[in-house]
Amino acid sequence: MSRQLLTKEGERMLLHTRDHCGQWMNIQPTTIDVTMTIREAKSMMTMQEQLEMAVVENGRFLGVIRIWRCLRSDDDQQTVENVIERPHAIVDEHCSLRECKESLLYVVHHESGILSGVIGMEERLAFTHYLEEQEEKQRQMNRWLMLSLDTAYEGVVIVDHKGIIQVFNETYSRFVGVTKEEAIGRPVEEVIENTRIPVVLKTGVPERSQAHRLQGQELVVHRLPMWQEGEIIGAVGMLVFEGKTELEETLQRLERIPQAVAIEESRWHKHTESNVSVRFEDIIGESPAIASAKKIGRKAAVTEVPVLLTGETGVGKEPFAHAIHHKSHHQKGPFVAVNCAAIPESLFESELFGYLKGAFTGTRAEGKVGKVELANGGTLFLDEIGDMPFESQAKILRVLETKQVERVGGSTPVHVDFRLVAATNQDLKAKMLKGTFREDLYYRLNVIHIEIPPLRERKQDIPSLIAHHLKLREQEGFQKKTLTKAVLERMFSYSWPGNVRELFHYLERMYVLSEGPIINEQDLPKELLQRTFIPASSMPPPTSDQELIYEALKEAKGNKSEAAKQLGISRATLYNKLAKYGLSV
Repeated sequence: MSRQLLTKEGERMLLHTRDHCGQWMNIQPTTIDVTMTIREAKSMMTMQEQLEMAVVENGRFLGVIRIWRCLRSDDDQQTVENVIERPHAIVDEHCSLRECKESLLYVVHHESGILSGVIGMEERLAFTHYLEEQEEKQRQMNRWLMLSLDTAYEGVVIVDHKGIIQVFNETYSRFVGVTKEEAIGRPVEEVIENTRIPVVLKTGVPERSQAHRLQGQELVVHRLPMWQEGEIIGAVGMLVFEGKTELEETLQRLERIPQAVAIEESRWHKHTESNVSVRFEDIIGESPAIASAKKIGRKAAVTEVPVLLTGETGVGKEPFAHAIHHKSHHQKGPFVAVNCAAIPESLFESELFGYLKGAFTGTRAEGKVGKVELANGGTLFLDEIGDMPFESQAKILRVLETKQVERVGGSTPVHVDFRLVAATNQDLKAKMLKGTFREDLYYRLNVIHIEIPPLRERKQDIPSLIAHHLKLREQEGFQKKTLTKAVLERMFSYSWPGNVRELFHYLERMYVLSEGPIINEQDLPKELLQRTFIPASSMPPPTSDQELIYEALKEAKGNKSEAAKQLGISRATLYNKLAKYGLSV
């Protein structure tokens, strides 16, 4: 019985689980050469106390020889080639040993036919012992997880896809007055009053920091869907209730925020063109792709070197530029954005560098300060820099090198100090090779390069993006709305060429045109309906982010609050992921 080769993903998983045959085989088995006589083979098998042995030719596996065939042979001077048989089990080294039930396995390389090793009774016993150890470790891990849940300050309930309670910790039990034994196995709505967990199971949209009245108290809860291979397999409900002192401190901090913002804004340059304050924590998404981009952005922000943001239209390059400004040493200065594609070539230099009185016909009588000067002490964001006129590229390069700018019509340089962030959706290297973008400017800009991933590469962030957008509408005083699971599956199947901007555009459209609090499939725009529908069950699982979390914890020297900030996720989310992956740093 031969085994089929596994896929690359299956091979990777087996290597991680130590389940593959190559991990357990005897790599130096005693074999019989095809040129041996039957008498020599019988003698060797007797010495080795084996009833069956592999026959090879220059290392290549030909078959097996069995002792009973040798004993029945009339001429034991013949070579063993005459009594070779095909074995019961030939496997590849990547096959799962757990699935191979035969007592004797021959591990053969699928291309060369070379015998890699043999798995016999001794190897089987070692593997069985390993499995027993792993099962005990898993039982111990489960005990630790349950103890952690019961020790947690927050109430935690976990339900399956039908809304049946599977986990119910001690904190929740004490709060609602229902024992764990009574709660587990019952529908969640029978145990927790006013719960919206069944709604989250239907929509797949997370509900974070929501008000919830329970046992006569106003509390804050999180309701989070659990996804696996594109399917909702359950949901987690977290009950957050803080002590009086903590609540008072939180309220005091909230009361101080408007005053702090007012003081901060008053310090800004009077010519500041954008007072939008975006932090890395405000950039929605916890997928490995966006978390990696945010991690690089945080490191780049505290330096003074230029940053080049690249990515398709609509991925959110400007929010990244704002976040870099907010975390940089120039955060108290202005953030000046320039869209290089929106300024006519004839006016580009006067807009960027400014001009003196009477510099040319049709200008302001008093002259004008350019964008570069306005950015002094802050951040200059050159968006769509790939569309900057070739002639102007040399001048902006000189400004970057000398930190001085000359207005059009002037000869006296003005000193400027700003942080440069540039962005483009074009391939600047290709434009450089074509001669439409200066090579020296390209290398000056491309010191720290951050690629913002397209939405199709981080679809696991779609529920969070939707929840954030709908929550903003609710905070603005509009009706609270949510999506059905069918709508969310349609969104997962769409390729999103316009990325996050397109997602928010369609969300806004559906929000306005839908009737009632539920957005259904009939509210979807035709662009989403006409696309080939791929059921969620056929979508690939999200990329593992264990290494990203491990590296963040390592850099933060085990400080989980700092690691969560680096990853751009909440502390609670980090703890959930640590528990999920069994990481400990």
